[in-house]
Amino acid sequence: MSNSVTTNNGLDAGIAVLPAEHPLPMPEQSLRSGSLHVPRQKTAPANIGLRRLYVFGTTALATLAATWLMARVLSSGGINVLEGCLLVLFVALFAWIAMSFVSSLAGLQALLRGRRKLGIYPDTPLPQLRSRTALLMPTYNEDPRRMMAGLQAIYESVAATGQLEHFDFYVLSDTTRDAIGRAEEQVFARLVEATGGADRLYYRRRASNVGRKAGNIADWVRRFGGAYPQMLILDADSLMTGDVIVRLVSAMENHPSVGLIQSLPAVVGGRTAFARMQQFGGRVYGPVMAYGVAWWHGAESNYWGHNAVIRTQAFAEQAGLPELPGRKPFGGHVLSHDFVEAALMRRGGWAAHMVPYLHGSYEEGPPTLTDLLIRDRRWCQGNLQHSKVVATPGLHWVSRVHMLIGIGHYFTAPMWAMLMLIGIAIPLIHGGIDLAQELHLKISPVHYWRELDQNGVFWVFLVTMVALLSPKLMGYVAMLTSRKERIGCGGAFRAFVSMLLETLLAALMAPVVMYVQSRGVAEVLAGKDSGWDAQQRDDGSISLRDLLRSYGGLSVFGVVMGVAAYMVSPSLAAWMAPVVIGMALAVPVVAWTSSRKAGDWLRRHGLLCIPEENAPPAVLLRAAELRAAALKEPLQD
Repeated sequence: MSNSVTTNNGLDAGIAVLPAEHPLPMPEQSLRSGSLHVPRQKTAPANIGLRRLYVFGTTALATLAATWLMARVLSSGGINVLEGCLLVLFVALFAWIAMSFVSSLAGLQALLRGRRKLGIYPDTPLPQLRSRTALLMPTYNEDPRRMMAGLQAIYESVAATGQLEHFDFYVLSDTTRDAIGRAEEQVFARLVEATGGADRLYYRRRASNVGRKAGNIADWVRRFGGAYPQMLILDADSLMTGDVIVRLVSAMENHPSVGLIQSLPAVVGGRTAFARMQQFGGRVYGPVMAYGVAWWHGAESNYWGHNAVIRTQAFAEQAGLPELPGRKPFGGHVLSHDFVEAALMRRGGWAAHMVPYLHGSYEEGPPTLTDLLIRDRRWCQGNLQHSKVVATPGLHWVSRVHMLIGIGHYFTAPMWAMLMLIGIAIPLIHGGIDLAQELHLKISPVHYWRELDQNGVFWVFLVTMVALLSPKLMGYVAMLTSRKERIGCGGAFRAFVSMLLETLLAALMAPVVMYVQSRGVAEVLAGKDSGWDAQQRDDGSISLRDLLRSYGGLSVFGVVMGVAAYMVSPSLAAWMAPVVIGMALAVPVVAWTSSRKAGDWLRRHGLLCIPEENAPPAVLLRAAELRAAALKEPLQD
């Protein structure tokens, strides 16, 4: 393909460096009609039905057992309305954590047995490719220097495989700020010069970013997709080794019924304490969970929107997204488009798989809790938006489960809040509160629930904690079985201390997350749109003013609530302590976890470490080197 430089063609803004167009039709799909093609995929495991029966059947049995225990506790004096509400909330939340526990247990055995799929074996010689693949890196108001430095590291890693001739690279910009757009053009020109990749590096900025990222990819498919059997989708912070890319593409070439293969990106590059928490949790707990879902998803895997290879024909035929009817936030363009694209491709007869065991796929995490919650607010709207998609005719039932799980994730926060409030209200009401009398009452929720059924309360608590915390312990055990992983995480002892520290910090931040997610659900239900902002990548600093503005009110509320609870009863204050302490300490906890100094201190002491930090792969070293050099280069105004 030869380059052509285009300006002012109505489709692109600024200077576009593109090959000749090779259009591929991508019609919008109907969400009102359709049928499931190929009920069972060739690449599905032979015992996939039994796997799913185990996951859902065991979850149901565990939930029934826990429900029986809780109902026995509540029924001693008859179940009133409040107790009935508490039971309903408990059942829903226990089923949620039970499914995570059961899936992680399946993941642990799959990980220990070293399961592989689609003929992808990481330790074998690289296969020889036969077709062309486009690597697409969408970007939106990002710093082009660090973004294209990452792309250069990927380019050089692919070149090191000796199969660069099978790949083209596209920067697909949706940037709306002209200054950043001009900077993208400058940095792209430097990238082409540095790599000598004038015949395989391309850039364009859309004049209109309708449809956001999904529209960005769809625009490329309709203009250039016909030239490439596969496309590999990256994010602006993605890094992948050439080895992993070649293996993923080869698997796609060798399995013509597969439409999508999703890798498991490891979170790397964190400098703040919060970022280190995220990457440690993702590296230690993440594989067990990912192996588990891959084990029972089979050929109906989910898609996370990046670090995945997709068959271009399958995507063009089935993944054209229509606008959802109605007003925002439920109507309009599909925000969490990746779930829907995977579901529509599966409806159209294409398999989707996840391969969690391939090391060499990376992404960056948010540097602070604030950045995570900003991104999470957009995901909240996108997932709740799936309520308009989940009933689409013809979807595979597992695809519907993916969407229901995404929706349910955001309702768990307000449900936990209601469960705790009702759990406090019941003993207070039974204690006969009279606000006209002395406030300092001898009311103890612990004493009240223990008096109902001491053994029953103990077993409900124990079973719930085991189901909630076991996935972390399973991840730790799995990490111990690999010498490389164990050493990379700081050794068995430091990794255990890191697990305790991560769990403690997560527990302290849980009330803040619960409050913000509950508020996000309420805002979406009230009709508030999340908007579309660029993500912060590496600077975790937060000013005291911003901390107080974001979390000061919550800290004050936590202190007031704790004092009020103590005035009612010291036992009540002790019962509420996990929530009250997390709220009261919101400002200092977020400040400390957002600090690079705290992150550096943890690293010096070997805490919250990951293998990529102690023995970084070449692509990460090269990306860091290129980014450091690029950020020193001035940009012309």
